[in-house]
Amino acid sequence: MQAKRGKATSSDPQKTTAASESAYQPLTEVDWSRVGVAGLIVLATFVWAYWPTLAGLLSAWDREPDYSHGYFVVPLALFFLYARRDTFPGVRSGLAWPGLALIALSIGIRMFGARYYVDAIDGWSILIWVAGVVWLLGGWRVLWWSAPSIAFLWFMIPLPWRVERWLSLPLQRIATKISCAGLQCFGQPAIAEGNTILIGDFQLEVEQACSGLRIFVGIVALAFAYIVLVKRPWWERAILLVSVVPIALVANSTRIIATGLLNQWVSGEAAHKFTHDVSGYVMIPFAAGLFALVLWYLSNVLREVKPVEVGEIARREAVEI
Repeated sequence: MQAKRGKATSSDPQKTTAASESAYQPLTEVDWSRVGVAGLIVLATFVWAYWPTLAGLLSAWDREPDYSHGYFVVPLALFFLYARRDTFPGVRSGLAWPGLALIALSIGIRMFGARYYVDAIDGWSILIWVAGVVWLLGGWRVLWWSAPSIAFLWFMIPLPWRVERWLSLPLQRIATKISCAGLQCFGQPAIAEGNTILIGDFQLEVEQACSGLRIFVGIVALAFAYIVLVKRPWWERAILLVSVVPIALVANSTRIIATGLLNQWVSGEAAHKFTHDVSGYVMIPFAAGLFALVLWYLSNVLREVKPVEVGEIARREAVEI
C-alpha cells in the first residue's frame, strides 16, 4: 500500500503540469472571431466607464505641451506587444477568475478618487483595470508577458499637483543655476536670484512648469521604451537609466537658455512662443538625440570581443601563407 501510494503521489506533479500546459492555446488554435467580439465588448465597456477620465487626459495633453507625449503612450504600448510576439505564451482556454479581483480593486480606487477629488488616482486605476481584464481573458502568463506594456501606460497620466510641486522645487533651483551658467557662456550678463535669471533688463522666471519634471517623466518613458524593445546587456541598461537625470537636466536647461537667447537676440514674443508652443514638442526628440549620443559612446568605448581559439588563428595564418 505504501509503494502504491508513493507512486501515485510522484505522478501528481506531472499531471498538474500537463493540465496547466493544456490550459493555454497557441495563437494558431485561437478562435479569433470570439476574441474579436470579446475585444469589442471590453473596449466599449472601457470607453463607457472611463470616458470622463479619458476626456481629462486629452485636455491635459492639449493644455500642457510637456504632456504631449501622452498621445504616443498607447501606440507604443501596443507596439511593445507586437515586438515581443515571439515570446507570447498562448491564450488561456477558459476565464481566469482571479482577474476579477484586480477589476474590483480598480473600481474601489475610482470610488476613492471620486470621494476625495484625486483625479490622478482615477487615471492610475486604468492600469489595474487593464491588468485585471488581461488576466481574466488571457491568464496569468499573458498578464506577465504584457506587464511592460501595461506599466508603460503610467506615463500618459499627469502627476498630482501636490506631488509635482514637491518634486519641482529642487529641480527649479538646479535648472536656474545651470541655465544661468549657460547664458554666461554665451556672453549674456545673467545673474541668478532665487528662481529668477536677470539678463540686463529682462527677468526670466524659472517657474514650476519650467522645472523640467515633466520633461524628466517623458525621458524616463523614452528610456523605458528602449529597454523593453532593445536587447542589451544589463550594465548598458543600468547606465542608460542613470543617464536619465543628467539628460533631463541638460534638456530642460537648454530650453531655458534658448528662451533667454531668443529674448535677447530676436524678440520677447519669439521667446514666449518657443516656451509655450514649441519647446514641449522639441525637447523629447532632443533628449532622444542625447540618448543616441550616450549609446554611440558606449558602443565605441566598450566593444564586444569574440573569443578565438589559438588553433583557429594558426589555421588562418597557414591559409594566408
